[in-house]
Amino acid sequence: MNEFRAIARLVDEVGGVIVQALLSGRKVLTCGNGGSATDASHMAEELVGRYKGERRSLPAVSLAADPALISCIANDFGYEYVFSRQIEGLAQRGDVVICFSTSGNSPNTINAVEAAKQRGASSVGSLGKEGGLMAGKADYEVIVPSNTTARVQEVHTLILHSWLELIETESVR
Repeated sequence: MNEFRAIARLVDEVGGVIVQALLSGRKVLTCGNGGSATDASHMAEELVGRYKGERRSLPAVSLAADPALISCIANDFGYEYVFSRQIEGLAQRGDVVICFSTSGNSPNTINAVEAAKQRGASSVGSLGKEGGLMAGKADYEVIVPSNTTARVQEVHTLILHSWLELIETESVR
């Protein structure tokens, strides 16, 4: 858990950005590949459903959750565009796009950050290792300082749970 202690203040700052977006009527879009796709879906379903307490449903979409849509975009445009194409159609100014990536090297998540900027959405990289190729590209980057994929994924779960707890305690009811 030393990995989390080193980034706790930044996690809180990014959580505040997410809270403000939701309080302003904006939405959260999440994405990632493999285990990170699961993190993306986990975050979105907890926002739309609930995490712990009773509250209103919050607007969130996992861009990794629809296999028909993903295969359509991958077939027609290429796998590197499966998230950015969705962001082009769904994101609006003030939304938050959260990209989960243990390596930070996936072209589709890097393109997602670029698409978020073009749409006026805030971009968050929840990354591992040293941030990979995505380092320096997102508006906010929470980089878990570990080279072990399992440790990065475990801390990513802790991070998204921290964000959800903050959201549920910050009057987003």
